[in-house]
Amino acid sequence: MTGFNFRNGLMMAGALAVLAACNPDAEPSGSEIFAPAEAQSSAEVAAPMSVAQNVESIHEGMLVMDTHLDTPAYFHTPDYDFSVRQTFEQNGTHVDLPRMKEGGLDGGFWVIFTAQGPLDEASYDAARNQAMLRQMSIRELAAKYSDEVELAFTADDAERIAGEGKRVVYQSMENAYPLGTDVSLMETFYIGGLRMIAPVHFRDSQFADSATDVSGDSYGGLSPLGEDLVRKANELGMVLDGSHASDETVYDMIELSTTPIILSHTGVDGVYDHFRNIPDELLTAIAEDGGVIQINAYGGYLEALEPSAERQQAMADLEERFGGSYYDLDEATREEYSAAREEIDAQYPAPRSTFEKFMEHLLYALDLVGPDHVGMGADWDGGGGVDGMTDITFLPKVTAALLEAGYSEQDIEKFWSGNMLRLLRQAEEARTSELQSPTVLN
Repeated sequence: MTGFNFRNGLMMAGALAVLAACNPDAEPSGSEIFAPAEAQSSAEVAAPMSVAQNVESIHEGMLVMDTHLDTPAYFHTPDYDFSVRQTFEQNGTHVDLPRMKEGGLDGGFWVIFTAQGPLDEASYDAARNQAMLRQMSIRELAAKYSDEVELAFTADDAERIAGEGKRVVYQSMENAYPLGTDVSLMETFYIGGLRMIAPVHFRDSQFADSATDVSGDSYGGLSPLGEDLVRKANELGMVLDGSHASDETVYDMIELSTTPIILSHTGVDGVYDHFRNIPDELLTAIAEDGGVIQINAYGGYLEALEPSAERQQAMADLEERFGGSYYDLDEATREEYSAAREEIDAQYPAPRSTFEKFMEHLLYALDLVGPDHVGMGADWDGGGGVDGMTDITFLPKVTAALLEAGYSEQDIEKFWSGNMLRLLRQAEEARTSELQSPTVLN
């Protein structure tokens, strides 16, 4: 990859920030953590939206899921408590159990994220261990709060779990890097509950080209090992996630996979031309294959956000101080970098996008490919959230906006969970493996 210049630093900012207040020891989350906006008034925090009573009732009556919850990054950190209501203004987080209940979020895919590192055996081993610990932390959550949440393994589990008043915990893997060169390791993660997998993240992996690796294509799409990963995912009945993948990689995934693919947290080029967003022709190809795009709420992918001159200078100074790519730094230097970056974020907050811009992406995708192929994967606790929708308590506002735009309750049910569960059910029906996931809590 090319040197860590300022332009790339802005583009890759999501990979570089860590919230010291709640996650001082973890690697950066799956996407950018924006610095908190100025604190809202207590009245705004207490009543974050105004949604008609009948809309709230409609929203509460639906199975509401999100396909990309980066919250597991906080599970083994000292200052995060899933059972306690927090606020974005307080510590930058988006998801906890009280807010899930308040916003009507029934659950979704909780992410096993691993940052992309060197392509060597020692690094693969370290990443594997990290990913296994992250999966363990998700399973520990289900054990600790077994009266409130439950692990889900099949498409049918979601409705049953939600019907019992619990929150649904599926698992996804963002970046298959921890598998090293042995795709059979997917079987171990499958037994633990993994049901969705993405081959790549910010940089080219051993499996595929990334949309944001500006050094040039490594493979022109999937590598031969990446093709093996697709076949193994089909065998196991996992949904394949094309988020973060280059366009060529996504085309390869569509062609090779026996079941439709998902983009678990992505935007559209038709609104904002960005490496991470999908052009119309590719989104149409995904939909024609039966696949789904889940629209994210990550501000840097929704629109061009111009940082202040002070922030630009501070970031330039940070680059000069550390040089190179963040992922090429050793652990101690990463921690030093993260601390310096947090100081910049606190002093010169990054600009934020808006709920209106998020809805522009969402309505554009719906208009292009229709309600059978669009959902929501906002990138909560991984950089998602915009002004007007700062955490999951605002989800009824999305339902209200879709109703106002003329979409039926049936369409909105597809958006919130029907489409993603259809893909999971198709993957299950096509699987040839006989592996099962024991319904144990640890």
